[in-house]
Amino acid sequence: MTSAPLPPSDFYQAGVYTPGESVGFLMRRVLSSILQQADAELAVHDLTYVQWLPLYKLMVCSDTTSAGLARDLGIDPAAVTRALDRLEAKGMLRRERSTTDRRVVQLELTDAGREVAAQVPQAMASVLNAHLGGFSHEECRLLIDMLRRMLHNGEALRADAAG
Repeated sequence: MTSAPLPPSDFYQAGVYTPGESVGFLMRRVLSSILQQADAELAVHDLTYVQWLPLYKLMVCSDTTSAGLARDLGIDPAAVTRALDRLEAKGMLRRERSTTDRRVVQLELTDAGREVAAQVPQAMASVLNAHLGGFSHEECRLLIDMLRRMLHNGEALRADAAG
């Protein structure tokens, strides 16, 4: 159960709001830059960031389905299915229909998929570290903590709206 959101900030004011100073706009630009660099780094492994996410998730949590991946990764189910199709075509993934419930398809990495999945975190660390150039460890930790707090507030707002 999500706790109540923290009291709202009064940082942004309607009369002086500028998109270039918007936290959302800046986060989207940073994310876009990270994804572009990640795709460039992961191309060595014949992967895109969208393909790497489920590959890595399957490496650390082998008992999952396509629907579970979509939910856990916060990605559209159709996009997950396309990424899984590509991973399967590359020989990195197998799909196996459950013997107890034919609607459920279990996902399993092949040896090739596990080998690549084990190598890719270094590429992601490199991309993220490059984007955090000039930040101290304390600043990195603070940034992560602040982003988690924003996520918590957003989850609490959605829970209140649904509630």
